[in-house]
Amino acid sequence: MKLANAMCRRLGVAALMAVVLPLTFAHTQAQAETFVDKAAESAIRASFKSARPDLSIESVSKSEVQGLYRAEVQNGPTFYASPDGKYILLGELYEIGENGIENVEEKRLMPERKAALSAVSDDDMITFSPKGETKASLYVFTDVDCGYCQKLHQEVPRLNQLGIAVHYLAYPRAGVGPQSPTYSKMVSAWCADDRQAAMDILKQGGNVPTKTCANPVAEQYRLGAQLGVTGTPAIVTESGRLIPGYKPADQLAATVLR
Repeated sequence: MKLANAMCRRLGVAALMAVVLPLTFAHTQAQAETFVDKAAESAIRASFKSARPDLSIESVSKSEVQGLYRAEVQNGPTFYASPDGKYILLGELYEIGENGIENVEEKRLMPERKAALSAVSDDDMITFSPKGETKASLYVFTDVDCGYCQKLHQEVPRLNQLGIAVHYLAYPRAGVGPQSPTYSKMVSAWCADDRQAAMDILKQGGNVPTKTCANPVAEQYRLGAQLGVTGTPAIVTESGRLIPGYKPADQLAATVLR
């Protein structure tokens, strides 16, 4: 009996080590893969600051390409840089894999968008909902003075008819603050007693009474920049996929109702 117990204890320890060791190795490997060389990060930040002191790098991380680092500009685009910061690549990076050719940045941002947008309170968005069952939702970063945003707004009744809810988030392209007339209009819409009616009027080129209140306009503008929004309208599906620009209702429905 003692021998059997000792063997069981040894087998239990061996089984535990068989589980723990691979997990420990995987964790260590993941740390090594994501580790950013501090000298490279400092060089990239210093080089970029000397060229563009008006912009600030929010983060530097390893990219999917050996020898290239990903740098994210605060409220701006993502670019790739050499370890010495002398060379930068601004544009889309693609990966050829099992699923064909995929946009690396889009693939990385999709789960981030999904998580970030699901965390936005319904009260902070201006939503146009279907009268019946909601089959899908679209999140739209919008600018009330943007021509294609106004054109997309004309598609909202059709989207609602198809069972698709439209959740508007603010993205005034001229930025946030009193220097931006669009920003002031959007604050007024978010502070209006009837926010849907205010949005309708503004999207038709009209004016609404100027109002101020505690509002999410500036926060949503920053969120859009973090999630890869560079223009409007920027449509995001529930899966986190970004669809830039205007698309007619039936084309959007074909994408989100599949």
